[in-house]
Amino acid sequence: MSQAENTQGTRRDFIYYATAGAGAVVTGAAVWPLVNQMNPSADVLALASIRVDVSAVEPGTQITVLWQGKPVFIRRRTEAEITEARAVEVSELVDPLADNANLADGADASDENRALDENGEWLVMMGVCTHLGCVPLGDGAGDFNGWFCPCHGSHYDTSGRIRKGPAPRNLPVPTAAFVDDSTIQLG
Repeated sequence: MSQAENTQGTRRDFIYYATAGAGAVVTGAAVWPLVNQMNPSADVLALASIRVDVSAVEPGTQITVLWQGKPVFIRRRTEAEITEARAVEVSELVDPLADNANLADGADASDENRALDENGEWLVMMGVCTHLGCVPLGDGAGDFNGWFCPCHGSHYDTSGRIRKGPAPRNLPVPTAAFVDDSTIQLG
């Protein structure tokens, strides 16, 4: 092989590598905006975690807050509501799973596994019917004194568990915790 042929091969290799490298950079520059648009926007990230003041919520009442674009029911239950919810056997439920983001998957739907605190006074759950995404009515509505979705007739009990109707699952419990005696953090 002559000196000229060896130089040509080296020059040709350089041109191939330079072209491939430039192509990779151009492809990355074109694809990055498409991938980056799938990241959550600043307003969504700001709602990733919110704190709710529950100091004005009296026993037997609830508030509804908007979190991540969905309603969240925060209910302070009465002793009668807690007793009614705890008297239900898990075997009687349509959905036997707690659906509680604060617990391990597979936890049963006992009232103790759905309430936010140990004594069961506070109940926090997503306010979206698990049938077709309607917002159920609260304050003792329905056949089980909990929540009722009038759109398709789903009845939830005082622990947010589906008891009757087309909804397949209990109202989900989001990640939530008390920050202090009067503030609940969602997310």
